[in-house]
Amino acid sequence: MIHIQTTLWGEIELPEEAIYHFPKGLPGFEEEDTFVIVPWEDTPFNYLQSVKEPGLAFLLVSPFVFVPDYSFELSEADKEELEIQDQVSVYSIVTIQAEANKSTMNLLAPVVLNPDKRMGKQVVLHQSSYETRHLIWASDEVAPVKGGI
Repeated sequence: MIHIQTTLWGEIELPEEAIYHFPKGLPGFEEEDTFVIVPWEDTPFNYLQSVKEPGLAFLLVSPFVFVPDYSFELSEADKEELEIQDQVSVYSIVTIQAEANKSTMNLLAPVVLNPDKRMGKQVVLHQSSYETRHLIWASDEVAPVKGGI
């Protein structure tokens, strides 16, 4: 088990398997290369929490929960960099708005994880019609998330 300090939850304890190494960091946060996945209980959401910086966390969701036909081809270079053989997990970074039904997820730059090697990368999909601000919920849907952030 590892102990890390966070702004959202104070000190938390997580299994070693929750740690992911991002060799190149994330765009805009290149110096942050070690994160943990923190599940948001009873929701489809997770947090990508920096191990080094307590105030740096990104809300993630599997894009397939809201866009079942979401698909893209991972480049051979990205597969090699992440040492992907079989297993892969894909997440979108979520931006929560004051009005929950206006919250968005980034489908153009998914976070791709190799759960076997515990490596990750945010991949920018070139020549894609996906958006960086795809509405999570249709305007006539009610956001099903309970609790606060």
